[in-house]
Amino acid sequence: MKKFINDPAAVVREALAGVAAAHPDLRVDIEQQIVVRADAPVAGKVGVLSGGGSGHEPLHGGFVGLGMLDAAVPGEVFTSPVPDQILAATQAVNAGAGVVHIVKNYTGDVMNFQMAAELAGDEGIEVQTVLVDDDVAVEDSTWTAGRRGTGATVIVEKVAGALAETGASAAAVAAAGSRVNEQSASFAVALTACTTPAAGKPGFELPDDEIEVGVGIHGEPGRRREKLRPAREIAAMTVEAILGAKPLSAGSEAIVLVNGLGGTPLIELYLLYGEVAALLDKAGVRVARNLVGNYVTSLDMAGMSVTVCRADPEILRLWDAPVRTPALRWGV
Repeated sequence: MKKFINDPAAVVREALAGVAAAHPDLRVDIEQQIVVRADAPVAGKVGVLSGGGSGHEPLHGGFVGLGMLDAAVPGEVFTSPVPDQILAATQAVNAGAGVVHIVKNYTGDVMNFQMAAELAGDEGIEVQTVLVDDDVAVEDSTWTAGRRGTGATVIVEKVAGALAETGASAAAVAAAGSRVNEQSASFAVALTACTTPAAGKPGFELPDDEIEVGVGIHGEPGRRREKLRPAREIAAMTVEAILGAKPLSAGSEAIVLVNGLGGTPLIELYLLYGEVAALLDKAGVRVARNLVGNYVTSLDMAGMSVTVCRADPEILRLWDAPVRTPALRWGV
């Protein structure tokens, strides 16, 4: 294993120290592992909070700031944050208008966020939860009951965060996030496994001439393994899986994310985006907005995921609203 680390057991805390040094407009509690926008809690505003295991950067800490998340709670690498940590973040962003938890559907995350929500409720804090389960590769996995939460999390956080900035209620913010999730589908393909600092070796063996089709963001198995094929064929397989699970009628508009899993260069992601955009155009789907880059990663895994979110005027308006975070910034 060759990585820029000091101690495998201290990677997350030392990375958070770097986040604090790089972004003075964020408040970083290194001991509790909480990242909060500097002006939180914002009077009259619903707090928007997300989190999960580390190793998926810039998710979630990279999306804390104006127009998106009020706070993020990173767990250890590929490990859920604990209820007390989530509760502390909930308290930090609660201004009396309630807090929305955006939770990816992984068993540990779901359980710990639910416990934190109950603890917050005991303190009189209203908590609404948005469950993200956009991955259409498998119905269940080694880490989940039901579909996994993956790339659509970025779009859910952006839309919910933008609506929260308008002074909307917690119920309305959660409803908007849930609607984005329901209208989104994602699918991922891995070329290599990732290596966690604690393990020091790849999470699974994948021959050079094979790919893992429908892989999860922790390297958990997908639908099957196949021989490596040209990018246009992999893109076609991906789009077919997405539109097969959540069809879009001709004339639909969409937000499309072509996301790197941490070890894939941008030249390959843009090549894939070109293929995906052409395929959607052929299906009559207009790409209204797009993102290409590393947004929901799996440490150093080579691979990509594609997310398609059926957009409507309200979702596009909230997507276009100003955002200022370390990893997403426009309109300000």
